[in-house]
Amino acid sequence: MPEQDAHDRSNASSRGSTEQSVDVALIGAGIMSATLGSLLTELEPDWTVSLFERLDAAAAESSDPWNNAGTGHSALCELNYTPQNPDGSVSIDKAIEINERFQVSRQYWAYAVEKGILGNPSRFINPVPHISFVHGEDNVKYLRKRYDALAAETLFEGIQYTQDRSTFSEWLPLMASKRDFSDPIALNRFDLGTDVDFGALTRQLLTHLGAFGYDVRFGHEVANITKQSDGRWKLKVRNVRTGAKRTVIARFVFVGAGGGALPLLQKSGIKEIKGFGGFPISGQFLRCTNPDLIKQHEAKVYGKAAVGAPPMSVPHLDTRVIAGERGLLFGPYAGWTPKFLKEGHLTDLFLSVKPGNIFQMMSVGIHEMGLTKYLIEQVVQSDQTRIDALSEFIPDADGKDWDLITAGQRVQTIRTGKDTKGTLEFGTAIVAAEDGSIAGLLGASPGASTCVSAMLEVLERCFTSRYKTWEKDLQRMIPSAGRQLNTEPALYQELWDWTNSVLKLAPEPAPAAEAAPVEVSSADDAAAEDAGTPSDATARTAGEAASES
Repeated sequence: MPEQDAHDRSNASSRGSTEQSVDVALIGAGIMSATLGSLLTELEPDWTVSLFERLDAAAAESSDPWNNAGTGHSALCELNYTPQNPDGSVSIDKAIEINERFQVSRQYWAYAVEKGILGNPSRFINPVPHISFVHGEDNVKYLRKRYDALAAETLFEGIQYTQDRSTFSEWLPLMASKRDFSDPIALNRFDLGTDVDFGALTRQLLTHLGAFGYDVRFGHEVANITKQSDGRWKLKVRNVRTGAKRTVIARFVFVGAGGGALPLLQKSGIKEIKGFGGFPISGQFLRCTNPDLIKQHEAKVYGKAAVGAPPMSVPHLDTRVIAGERGLLFGPYAGWTPKFLKEGHLTDLFLSVKPGNIFQMMSVGIHEMGLTKYLIEQVVQSDQTRIDALSEFIPDADGKDWDLITAGQRVQTIRTGKDTKGTLEFGTAIVAAEDGSIAGLLGASPGASTCVSAMLEVLERCFTSRYKTWEKDLQRMIPSAGRQLNTEPALYQELWDWTNSVLKLAPEPAPAAEAAPVEVSSADDAAAEDAGTPSDATARTAGEAASES
């Protein structure tokens, strides 16, 4: 059991041994395992920890920067976190929840930079404005309601709204070029958004784990997990290069293997995984190859998903900062393969079907025909169809400026829903054994952006009694731990300023732009607004409007 006393570090088996006994085994060298390991170096420095990754590189699957959008999901621009209710109102509960969790990540990263766990923050996080973009009269009305609902919330202070075409052109010159503004447009903008290179972040954390003394092994695949009579777990590990095998006995196991987590948790035999299945969806992006276009766009711009499309397919035109270089992505375009990992096997999906989940998976197959239709359309679409989708964002898009790249593989979670029927979920789920000896993470978005809060949940669920003794250390690392920043404006501002300073995210001077349209005073402007055409009226930020009232 993980609650038992840790082994002395000197008792750990040497790297040359075919057997070793450790306190913690981490499976997968992605952002989740790296984050959990780094937290343990602070909370339990005497524990012995081994990490196993079957590939030869860190963060080579979902955490790789070209395999995800790197948005730093904080619900600033992602419209799927602010759905419209049947009565026309906009729900913001999910947006606040996601933003709170990203604040936890920011705080831990700032602490880690100050402590020397992480190096230069500009290698993994950079300031990039986050913008929501819609067109069409109904969508414009929705976005205004979204702005009205969010503007009063502490976490969204400073959010802006505009329908003004000149402001649109100033904020998004690449998207404004050749645009027909007779179609109503609207934008929400948050200047202090971020772009995160989770691959670089993961590698920095893993470097720290190795320097700390953790046993980090690449090219090692965990083939099986079984529980012993003493409550510990036996891992069968194979060196994929040499074929050599080793046995690892661990008191606690975390499965942070992305799409590979479901099969490993199934092999463990824990009852909590019964009823869980996985539905793989692959992704593709268009990557810009024209430096002049890249220079013209500096924002993460999210639109609305097409009718029938899954939330993960929300189209976005993304400025990326990877290895110090600016880039530009558009997508995602969905695809399908039975593989659970980009470097997986064609048999992954079929081998994951078990007696305990076959009913749930069949149920989802029957009731998700809309998703099936959408995926088929995506798989068979032509290059020109992809450029047509891009043209909604960049009206004069030219295919010669873009290359199609294959992004990461996502395995969406299927679990038991109402009346034991299967339900398909597009979030993340932590599955943990009742005794707390093993846990794993399933699902996708918001994923990496909430890695710190997700790993804190793992620790709290699996080390219940010990977690109470960690609270002071956790508050030192994450000052808002256990509190809601959205209801504590002073604390939020203090921590926001601190993280901005340490992570080098201090804001640049904002463009002279508007937040909410002023009242239209002229008859001409009123007529234009009634016709759905944005007027040239200026606007105010939420803060200015509040100070004037």
